[in-house]
Amino acid sequence: MKSFMKLFFASFLALIIFTIIVLVIGMAVIGFALQPTKPDLGSKGVLVLDLSSGFNEQAKDNPLASITGDASDNAPGLYDIIRMLHYAKTDTTIKAVYLKAGYNANGYAASEELRKAILDFKESKKMVLAYGEAMDQKSYYVATAADKIYCHPNGGIDWDGFSVTLLFMKGLLDKLGVEPQVFFAGKFKSATEPFRVTKMTDANRIQTTDLLNDLYSNFLQQTAQARKIDTATLHQLSINGSIRTAYDALNYKLVDGLKYDDQIQSELLKKLGQGKKETINFISFDKYAKAVNYKKSGSAKIAIIYAQGDIVGGKGDDDEIGSDNYISLLRKARLDDDIKAIVFRVNSPGGSSLASDAIWREVTLAKGDKPFVVSMGDYAASGGYYISCNADSVFADATTITGSIGVFSIIPNFQPFFNDKLGITFDGVKTAPYADMGSTGRPLTETEKHFMQASVDSIYNTFKNRVASGRTKDISYIDSIAQGHVYTGSRALQLALIDKTGTLQDAIDCAARMAKLKEYGTKEYPEKKSFWEQLVNSSSYKASMQESAVKENIGAQQYYMLQQVKKIRVLMQAPQARLPFDFDIK
Repeated sequence: MKSFMKLFFASFLALIIFTIIVLVIGMAVIGFALQPTKPDLGSKGVLVLDLSSGFNEQAKDNPLASITGDASDNAPGLYDIIRMLHYAKTDTTIKAVYLKAGYNANGYAASEELRKAILDFKESKKMVLAYGEAMDQKSYYVATAADKIYCHPNGGIDWDGFSVTLLFMKGLLDKLGVEPQVFFAGKFKSATEPFRVTKMTDANRIQTTDLLNDLYSNFLQQTAQARKIDTATLHQLSINGSIRTAYDALNYKLVDGLKYDDQIQSELLKKLGQGKKETINFISFDKYAKAVNYKKSGSAKIAIIYAQGDIVGGKGDDDEIGSDNYISLLRKARLDDDIKAIVFRVNSPGGSSLASDAIWREVTLAKGDKPFVVSMGDYAASGGYYISCNADSVFADATTITGSIGVFSIIPNFQPFFNDKLGITFDGVKTAPYADMGSTGRPLTETEKHFMQASVDSIYNTFKNRVASGRTKDISYIDSIAQGHVYTGSRALQLALIDKTGTLQDAIDCAARMAKLKEYGTKEYPEKKSFWEQLVNSSSYKASMQESAVKENIGAQQYYMLQQVKKIRVLMQAPQARLPFDFDIK
């Protein structure tokens, strides 16, 4: 029996070792098979820019994407698209760009950068053709950079103007017996409005109207310049509801023609000098990225640190700005002697005020060691502005949403809900009067409310002082333009909250000048994970799959509302320097 057991365990151990070896070899084979190969682009290539793909700031690179077939999980970033369009100007393989302009999943600032990149590409005299069956206004905005804009004869374009609709939950909370105990600093800091009022306050209505008018004015101005129609006429078309069909859009010269897909392809073939029966060589940006070297190279480096998502304490998820992670990234770039300047690309509506301050400190240290430039994306508001304000130079797109210098905190009181709706009561003991302060099972006392408001006011005062120091302005001036007020990039420039309106590339050019670099390469953070790291830690991919499944089952609008409800829990965890609300501009 003893010898049998020895033999059994020896065999069992050998089986385990063999299984591990097979797994390692198998994973190595899979990893090798998934390694990208340089594709052949052929000739007479047409780059396809599909606006329905929402481009992250940084490229996505999931090793399983090629297996699952989910192209969105393995796509170039926004700046990659910009650089490839610039590279394609002089690439003899590329003869044209085909802009698929139906639904635009990108924000207004990202759309602005794409539009500028297309205009830059057009300087090569190569053709840009835009087509959409039914175009939304963001798609049309980008499409105005094209040589020709076409839409489906039975489709059309949205030309009804911009709107923002906000979700208010006070009525629901009242029915449930939930009291949101709200504390805020800044009369425009309206992030708490959905919990304390049933409609927009006058202050919020004023700032939202200003913001929407700024965005719409930019939209009209760019369209007027491209289509040779004055802005008053364009605005009147929306006021009158004149554009109801594709033929209306053609009649008012918003598009150049109404065509089906086969007619678009026929026009492209003709422009490319190909026969009617030939196939157009459409090239995706994903494929183009694997085929060409579009990034600058040089021994001296400029670090590009992408910060996209909500600001949270700790490490955070892949789509969040975790303070621990970003302190580490900023410090790594600061201490790397090969890196001569840092560009911090911020695309964030804000979040935890404490996490924002922790990142601000590391930004300040980095600024002391080497040139530090901020480039703002779609959002750099509240906490997003907090981590940006102390840079040497701050760039934003004209349509960036920024500002929102203010703070709030929420502690819910569930006692009426528990007592009256569920019949649940609480009791306990404590060693000091405030030991259970913040408990959701009872209301705050007047003294505790005073403590909470004093804490919010203190954080707000610190925030204003950080901005005053970074922008070299008097604190009284900062207070006058703060108050939680949200601005577009163009208005933020007038108020000296930023230094220049410009793209990420403009910010990088500025950093190069400050570092006195004529030749340089870029180093991007967070750094790309190895195949093994991505394969082992595929939680973000699983989350993405789950999100897609839920959205498909309940619908995009319902999923959006679900996300807003889920955010309540996050907002109630700690004082927040966050955008007043999520802008869903139609």
